[in-house]
Amino acid sequence: MKQTMFSLLAIGLFAVANPAHAECYADYKAKQDNPLRLHYGVAQLQGPCSASAARSEIAGRIARDGWTLLNIVSVFGPEGLNERRESAGPYFLRF
Repeated sequence: MKQTMFSLLAIGLFAVANPAHAECYADYKAKQDNPLRLHYGVAQLQGPCSASAARSEIAGRIARDGWTLLNIVSVFGPEGLNERRESAGPYFLRF
């Protein structure tokens, strides 16, 4: 009986401590200078699903390739991916 109670308690604590994260994406605009280049991209977010979290997460990722984040256009779920795929071109889920 104690083993069963312990197992149920452990499963419950694991479920609370590790909630399932829904897929979250953000589309954004970025630039490079000298020469000026612009791009529109879509990135999957690993952290919280919010515009402010997307801003810091994406800014860090794209900076490694010399890009500067201009703005986050929107934050959305997997249902918005297909409509943005063509517009993002080579920057679709690149970063």
